[in-house]
Amino acid sequence: MQSASFWKRFIAIVIDTVFLNVMLLLLSSFLGFFIGGMLHEKELIMDSMRYSAPIGVLFFWLYFALQESSQKQATLGKRLMGIYVTTTAGDPLSFAQASVRFFSKYLSSILFIGFIMALFTQKNQALHDIIADTLVIDR
Repeated sequence: MQSASFWKRFIAIVIDTVFLNVMLLLLSSFLGFFIGGMLHEKELIMDSMRYSAPIGVLFFWLYFALQESSQKQATLGKRLMGIYVTTTAGDPLSFAQASVRFFSKYLSSILFIGFIMALFTQKNQALHDIIADTLVIDR
């Protein structure tokens, strides 16, 4: 098993982030037009805005955890880059393990140190990979 390079992983996360943000924008626009247009209530649109962060986290979590624990073991970005996620033993991730990996990314994002660790660890593991006991591998 060959570990995926930092740059393949970086490009994959950029692809996933752009894709998810476009999907969230489309979803929120649709809901905003539906709520505001059908009900003619600007207050409802403003009230719905306070739910956007939790909905975004839920959307991102389900996107990553469901896809990385699926048979493909990869998100859209990872598939395009020819990489996938596995346990350090080489097994597919469970949904729980993929969830731990996802939420651990919040620790990795503190000053991006956890992500940068992938440049210096032997198996190119970021902090969230170490916490979840996972590897990102080339196909």
